[in-house]
Amino acid sequence: MKYRFIKNHERQFPIEKMCSILKISSRGYYKWKKRSISKKALKKNKLKQKIKTLYFEFKQRYGSPRITAELQALGYRISRVTVAKYMKELGLKSKLSKKFKVTTNSKHNYLIAENVLDRDFKATRISQKWVSDITYIQTKDGFLYLTTIIDLYDRKLIGWSLSNTMSADDTSLAAFRMAIKNRPIEKGLIFHSDQGVQYATKKFTNILASYGVIRSMSRKGNCWDNAVAESFFKSLKTELIYGNKLIFKKQMESEIFQYIEIWYNRKRRHSSLNYKTINGFNNLNLTYKNVA
Repeated sequence: MKYRFIKNHERQFPIEKMCSILKISSRGYYKWKKRSISKKALKKNKLKQKIKTLYFEFKQRYGSPRITAELQALGYRISRVTVAKYMKELGLKSKLSKKFKVTTNSKHNYLIAENVLDRDFKATRISQKWVSDITYIQTKDGFLYLTTIIDLYDRKLIGWSLSNTMSADDTSLAAFRMAIKNRPIEKGLIFHSDQGVQYATKKFTNILASYGVIRSMSRKGNCWDNAVAESFFKSLKTELIYGNKLIFKKQMESEIFQYIEIWYNRKRRHSSLNYKTINGFNNLNLTYKNVA
């Protein structure tokens, strides 16, 4: 206690004077202080090593908020500010994103649905609101087209299709078939997309109608109307594709499968879910419901 008192008042009083008044040797104080600093430095180095391990374990995809969530889940008491500081000292940065092109073709004569979703991306139950979009992925032997369907309740990617063509059969229809196998359609389900022909064609709209699904479409050229779907593609391309060498289609198919089914849907911490995994979010809500 005496040593700590002296350390806390070093800037106010001479160390030797305080040691004399408290009847301890200044030599003993300096030895204690040196040991204290060494322990603090050792603790900091161990923590920085853990941060570095997590950073590479998650393939450089995490910035300080998600690294902090991982540490806290492991029992560490640490703030995001401290994690950000240590990451900066270590030279660790999450992968940076860049712009990508729109792939859907909205120049067609099919009927366009109203924007029923109206940027309300919150849902209170599963299968209340689904959003969908299509993007291209470049490979060594040509383009692949990824179609996704996300449930806004838990942000789980419930349906997806990776194809060589942009036909509705290979994109929107294929992804929708997977979605309804993975999650039941509830009454009043809103299905939101852009105005692409894959979502406007009669074959696709008839299937939605047969399930009683309410169609919703973004306004033309307004990516913010489908921000959650766009955000997924940004994460995918930032965390998996940008900065890596081009690979062949077969390899990319395997990489996409692992990213969606193993990483995104199971392990990734989502900022929209308060940095919980999808399973963690659903388990927590299930616990609350059972208690209620």
